[in-house]
Amino acid sequence: MVYMIVERFHAGKVRSVYERFSEKGRMMPDGVNYLNSWIAEDLNTCYQLMESVSEEKIHEWTSNWNDLCDFEIIPVISSAEAKAKAFAENK
Repeated sequence: MVYMIVERFHAGKVRSVYERFSEKGRMMPDGVNYLNSWIAEDLNTCYQLMESVSEEKIHEWTSNWNDLCDFEIIPVISSAEAKAKAFAENK
């Protein structure tokens, strides 16, 4: 499953996030894969696409960063999958 992770950095902690990342990497458990990310221009929010075998594994990963960020975890599907699902449900 793919998840959109909305990561909101705690006030004044963006530098600490990057320092930890430089020292320890993403600290992902087995079964979680990083796909891509974007940072808001104001440096307060990161939007990440992650792939995982379970949402529990995503929570395991975010627990490594909870002291620096708040997380919103959103299961997502591709536009093509959404279209196929919409047409299958409307038969």
